[in-house]
Amino acid sequence: MARILIVDDEQSLLEILEIILQRSGHQVETAASAAEALERARARAPDLTLLDLRLGADDGLDVLRRLKALAPQAPVIVMTAYSTWDNAVEAMRLGAFDFLKKPFDDNDQVREVVARALAQRARLDKGERREAASEILGNSPGMREVLDVLELAAPTDATVLVTGESGTGKELLARALHYTSPRAEGPFLSVNCGAFSETLLESELFGHVRGAFSGAYQDKKGLVEVCDKGTFFLDEIGELSHALQVKLLRLLEDRRVLPVGATTPRRIDVRFVCATNKDLEAEAAAGRFRADLFYRINVMTLRIPPLRERRRDIPLLAAHFIAKYTRKQGKSITGISPQARAALEAHAWPGNVRELENTIQRAVTLTTGETIEVPQLGLPGASRAASGPRPALGAVVLPPEGVALEELLADLERRYLVAALEQTGGHLTNAAKLLGISFRAIRYKVKKYELERGTLDDGAP
Repeated sequence: MARILIVDDEQSLLEILEIILQRSGHQVETAASAAEALERARARAPDLTLLDLRLGADDGLDVLRRLKALAPQAPVIVMTAYSTWDNAVEAMRLGAFDFLKKPFDDNDQVREVVARALAQRARLDKGERREAASEILGNSPGMREVLDVLELAAPTDATVLVTGESGTGKELLARALHYTSPRAEGPFLSVNCGAFSETLLESELFGHVRGAFSGAYQDKKGLVEVCDKGTFFLDEIGELSHALQVKLLRLLEDRRVLPVGATTPRRIDVRFVCATNKDLEAEAAAGRFRADLFYRINVMTLRIPPLRERRRDIPLLAAHFIAKYTRKQGKSITGISPQARAALEAHAWPGNVRELENTIQRAVTLTTGETIEVPQLGLPGASRAASGPRPALGAVVLPPEGVALEELLADLERRYLVAALEQTGGHLTNAAKLLGISFRAIRYKVKKYELERGTLDDGAP
């Protein structure tokens, strides 16, 4: 049972979240203001906090900063009714674990994010574990499914097959699986099966005895044996030769390793995680991969979706990488321009999360101010994509009775204003840039249409 603090100025949401989390067996406290939240946190540090970034006149980011100062290891899940981009970079830089977009998709989404945050809370004292697990991010349905299976697979010794395109993060997922398993204190070793010749790979995996071949002047333990009590990650397993596939199948079945040139096998206790970007079932059907080995390693499967199938995760991932590389480079980048956001969301990302991380690292390196702009991203055609075409309104057809043109134009203008303010989290200066009007003009129009001023930020110094 965990102590969870919920901070939101909307009483109905506090009550709903309190019911959801209490039914999950947690002890829940609520706070409707920044002062109340900090008072409760000082009295008794929570194991986890759900924090709304919009707390009336209070600054949610300041509350986040102070909560992390009071309890650095307690994860904070940020809740926002605005675009996921809003304050994302600063929130991730300050240590936010994840984002929940209001209204929530369903109650299970809340439970899943809380469960992942609490699982991370249990391992924060181990730096490498935190680093491995903290980059497995995503609230898209595809990633939520992956994380659900990960949670079920981690406590077991079942062999896991991780599939996905290059750059989706297969090794990162394998590390997270290891560091959330009972084997976390043991070694994690990784070998890319396509990076070695057949002879060298066999020696690396299984070891050899002195005299087994020319140059074998002494006994050498294989990496599989070195990994005893730990997790062994075989990347690109589809590149294994048929001869090595036979030896690996025997190893998986007998849990004994036979070094090259040896006559006596050695017992091992190793969990195997395999990965490939190939369709192994199709490879087995075509005779290029042993069917019996495929069935042996396909006990549990984790398919990581490509980034183009989880676009809603782009803001969260980008914010995480911006925060990561600004810390490493000692910079003070606090945001990303609306045009740069549009370019990131429009890009196809053939290199998946690896390409996104490299793009953000380059952008952080090239950025000299506080905001990442389109040119620093270096994406092909990004400038054109960011500016985008004008909205297509379609053919104009007047009804016989005519239209009230002024009312129609006013309604259209109001809709664009609301959309711009929602996209920028109520930041007037950025909203004005999106609409191509001056700050004075947008301030006048906000007043004219009586939009909610309490949620807006002038952006003025």
